[in-house]
Amino acid sequence: MKKVIILITIIAACSMSVAAESDGELHGTFDVSYISRFIWRGYDAYGQNHSAFQPSVDLDLFGTGFGANIWMSRANQSGFENSEWLSYTLYYKNMLWADEAYATAYKTGYSYFSYPDEPQKGSAPAGSGGHFQEAFAGFAWPKLLPGGVVPSYAAFVSWPSRSNAFNTDNGGWAHVFALNYDMMIPGLINANETQKLQFGVHTVYNCSVGPAGNAADHDWSHAVFTVALDFPLNESLTFTPSFNYQSSWDDSINTQDEYWTGLSLKYKF
Repeated sequence: MKKVIILITIIAACSMSVAAESDGELHGTFDVSYISRFIWRGYDAYGQNHSAFQPSVDLDLFGTGFGANIWMSRANQSGFENSEWLSYTLYYKNMLWADEAYATAYKTGYSYFSYPDEPQKGSAPAGSGGHFQEAFAGFAWPKLLPGGVVPSYAAFVSWPSRSNAFNTDNGGWAHVFALNYDMMIPGLINANETQKLQFGVHTVYNCSVGPAGNAADHDWSHAVFTVALDFPLNESLTFTPSFNYQSSWDDSINTQDEYWTGLSLKYKF
């Protein structure tokens, strides 16, 4: 954890130095979300289809391309106190070849996942995956396909954060391939406004470790289909309901198909 704090301090200092030269401003997004089931990369993170409350804050560090995110997940039912999630992420994003058909948006970074109430040593409680770290890189091609369909690819590699944890030998990769499409439709609340209807599908080649520490088969594990609709409440506030369906293919990830709804309230500043 100390390493994470030091890394955040260094990147924030570098970002402020660049911001002083570019005269950028600090922007960000607060997000408060409710999900009817917490499904994480195919796994049923809390088991028995429990819902979760998931607030987060994402900061754009002065237009430098650097950003920071803090996210947590808290089960709405009792019995999961030792498996509450808290993650810290530092990232950099930018665009290559912006004027070309093969324009590439990319984002790379580092995340630290912690379970604040988890015992420091010995066996972890059921449903807890142990503190772990992750590096990632993602790429999207917004001009590559016709009709506004955007393909993307992201790779994640994780490893445990503690040598004496129960998940010492766990770690691995996840490869995510996605297609997304945004459609602007007439406003359902105000006919003079428009709303963004979002469609997405992604599939995962999974050889990583789940939130309970169980290793996955090296195989295509699942696909998720998502529909979401933005309701802009004002210039800064947006309410977004969503529906998600997961087709599960690998029993080491999930033995059944899953579906869940989400309600998100985002404030941009």
